Amino acid sequence: MFSLPLRDGARLAPLEVGHDEEFARHMDRAREHIRPWVGPTFVTTDVEGARGTLTRYAERQAHDGARLYGIWHEGTLVGGVMFTDFQTAMGCCEIGCWLEPSAEGRGLVTPACSALLDWAFTDRGLHRAEWHCRADNLRSAAVAKRLGMTLEGVRREAWPYRGTRHDKQVWAVLAPEWQAAKG
Repeated sequence: MFSLPLRDGARLAPLEVGHDEEFARHMDRAREHIRPWVGPTFVTTDVEGARGTLTRYAERQAHDGARLYGIWHEGTLVGGVMFTDFQTAMGCCEIGCWLEPSAEGRGLVTPACSALLDWAFTDRGLHRAEWHCRADNLRSAAVAKRLGMTLEGVRREAWPYRGTRHDKQVWAVLAPEWQAAKG
């Protein structure tokens, strides 16, 4: 298994089915904090649910689809980044992230997402990467900006959460833009 150093004792590595108990403990720390911002099937409540989430991503990865990576800080899983969608035939993907509260503000997400974008554009030859977030998720939009993405539009009331519909922003960066910014 690979592991990429991020910064300050943090590393990025695949989050796999064998991490189910660790993922469940992490979700206990992160659940209420991330619930408004991620899909409902991602927020698990026990080891069985964690195993189910990790298995779904493993199956999708086996078919060259979505992928899931954890961020560990000093040996503890504190969040992660993912390809929520990965379509080689279309040349596009969508990336996302999540963190538990203790890991916010440490500068972990942007370099982790940069690693995913480098791989998608350089190694896999994709042309477009998207970032979707609720319009009121300022931290998520800030990551998209730091990644050099352009806000392409807002899907009005496209994100249902606890009986309220929220606007969803769609950000994107194209391979030539990414390569030019990397210099």
